[in-house]
Amino acid sequence: MSLTPTRLTRVRPLALLALVLAMATALLGGRASAGSSAAAAGPLPCDLYAAGGTPCVAAHSTTRALYSAYSGRLYQVRRASDGATRDIGVLGAWGYADAAAQDSFCAGTSCLITVLYDQSGRGNHLTQAPPGGFQGPAAGGYDNLAEASAAPVTVGGHKAYGVFVAPGTGYRDNSTNGIATGDQPEGMYALFDGTHYNGGCCFDYGNAETNSRDNGNGTMEAIYFGNIKVWGYGTGNGPWVMADLENGLFSGVNPGYNAGNPSVSHRFLTALVKGGPNHWAIRAGNGQSGGLSTYYDGPRPNASGYNPMKKEGAIILGIGGDNSNGSAGTFYEGVMTSGFPSDATENAVQANITSVGYAAPALAGAPTVGSRVSLRATTSCCTTSYLRHNTADTNAAIATVSSSSSSADKAAATWIVRRGLGDASCVSFESADKPGQYLRHYDFRLRVDTIDSSALARLDATFCPQASHNGQGVSFRSANYPSDFVRHYNYGVYAASHGGSHDWDSATAWADDTSWVVTSPWA
Repeated sequence: MSLTPTRLTRVRPLALLALVLAMATALLGGRASAGSSAAAAGPLPCDLYAAGGTPCVAAHSTTRALYSAYSGRLYQVRRASDGATRDIGVLGAWGYADAAAQDSFCAGTSCLITVLYDQSGRGNHLTQAPPGGFQGPAAGGYDNLAEASAAPVTVGGHKAYGVFVAPGTGYRDNSTNGIATGDQPEGMYALFDGTHYNGGCCFDYGNAETNSRDNGNGTMEAIYFGNIKVWGYGTGNGPWVMADLENGLFSGVNPGYNAGNPSVSHRFLTALVKGGPNHWAIRAGNGQSGGLSTYYDGPRPNASGYNPMKKEGAIILGIGGDNSNGSAGTFYEGVMTSGFPSDATENAVQANITSVGYAAPALAGAPTVGSRVSLRATTSCCTTSYLRHNTADTNAAIATVSSSSSSADKAAATWIVRRGLGDASCVSFESADKPGQYLRHYDFRLRVDTIDSSALARLDATFCPQASHNGQGVSFRSANYPSDFVRHYNYGVYAASHGGSHDWDSATAWADDTSWVVTSPWA
């Protein structure tokens, strides 16, 4: 399909009128409060892009429909207990995700997100990213899939789930329909969790190489979010919204530092990149209120190979164009367009995003960073047992602890909750009686250990609290193995999947064994 550079073409009067009406509806429509049951009436993001003459050619979301007339599938989940899959669709008018269907299907086990369906009708679905310039940690060198319940939100007062990308997780479509190639113009936006990021390469959403390899400068054009400074950065310590154009994360016209690109910290972050012949822009804003700011709008970078561009038209999420997969982030919704969208169109899209009331629910029973806690098992056999480290070796185990236990046993079952060493959105557990040593998994067994500065060790010692598998307390997901949870088995403690190949992956009592009540500390 030929893509017309709309910024060089007059907008027809009828199209202009349609855009004005759509913008008025988006800006004046009622906002949804956190407890409301319906979104603001009016056109949704892809309706607004179409009215502006730059229609969506890919539209992905696990939280809601992006067209007012869309009533199809949003995403697919796969259940660990039996490998069954289920498509998650929308709930009636205005198309919020049917999170209850996921909760019912995944009850008592875990699920992974296997497909993000394209709502545009072009079939640009995102699936598990294959190996490329970098191998992924899953079988065959593929990337991991996201745990389906790891990023709960509410939108329009309805429960939904985002896509929680831990390092090693990624999605891709290398055979697309209608995505810009070469120097053709395009636009894109994504709604991210602005507090979930790292300095790994590269948490992207957008246009990439079709062979999962680095094919040279200008062969991709994607939104990047994070705080890596290797190629480009802005003011402060980050994170920044930048453009990944291959062999360069650009914060403005020059490689490296650009003063016009600020650090951002919105819980829900709207990030936009658009590009055409010798013209590109970065814009961003708070996904809960207010408008968009323009961080850069001008000619292609002042570096060789980016004018003209050589975009290839694949779509990536959570990874770089060559499958570099050391990044972290959370994705809720995003689109790619045919043509270079106007600022007015993007402003209308931002107004719609803020109108639907994205909010982050608190997780009941989760541990608080800085607190001292003990972790009680919930399996019927072991409700007086607590997670502790052994005194004879470094391994973690469960054992009965009571008011009559020795001071040493109480201390061994007490943990100091720290911000996640490998992912600040999660937690790490420092041993109360072995300062500087943390709970970590090693060959799947949990133990206490001194953690060095390596990314792997820090992720091994990081666990992400989420709703428990049996309705009691919380469950703790491994930060770098999305389908593995902290589990007690035969009194040892492991990072365990549901029904995997190891003894400790046994499906028997898995939901109970992976659920923990956070209690007051024994010491």
